[in-house]
Amino acid sequence: MHVDHLTFAVGPKGLKAEAKRLGDLLGDKFRDGGFHPRFGTTNRILPLADDRYLEVVEVLEHPAAEKAAFGQAVRARSEVGGGWMGWVVSVEDLTPFETRLDRQAVYGSRHFPDGRLLEWEQLGVRGLLADPQLPYFIKWNSDHSVLPKALPGTIRLVEIEVAGTRDRVEEWLGICLDDVFDGVGVKFTSPNGQPGIEAATFETTSGLVRI
Repeated sequence: MHVDHLTFAVGPKGLKAEAKRLGDLLGDKFRDGGFHPRFGTTNRILPLADDRYLEVVEVLEHPAAEKAAFGQAVRARSEVGGGWMGWVVSVEDLTPFETRLDRQAVYGSRHFPDGRLLEWEQLGVRGLLADPQLPYFIKWNSDHSVLPKALPGTIRLVEIEVAGTRDRVEEWLGICLDDVFDGVGVKFTSPNGQPGIEAATFETTSGLVRI
């Protein structure tokens, strides 16, 4: 089980401006990640160290966005001003999670601007919609050379701060969650309102950056 990526939903200024703002804070540039035809969303990505990446995502006026849980989740976060939407855990096999959560994985794909096709399956976005402290699961079906994190960056994800409860996330993941999970610190804080990711800290060439 691997902490794969973090997702940040855009605010009212849109994808280009949000990606530039975060890139300026972190000292690197986001890349065009392409369009998700099944979800009605588009994104920009920043590869990180340790086989991870950061995703900035925007919902489009597209029929798929009204039906897909991922599109709904992005829209819901953007409509309250944008910000951290969720964290994503990659696994080799989704079957045990489908059985335990009693739900089926959803196929996802997108083309990069250069035409390469990226394919995956994801599970648990509706769980995130109901309780944003929960990560969702992903299984990559494409060759590693096509993945968003194929060209590792120098920025390292150090810690995520989650408004919520450790017990609830452990129940969802099906494991005991230590203070450091897959090399990433996971700090739980009592939610004052909506549960979910409150902040993430990154190690950059200019020092630690908390967003």
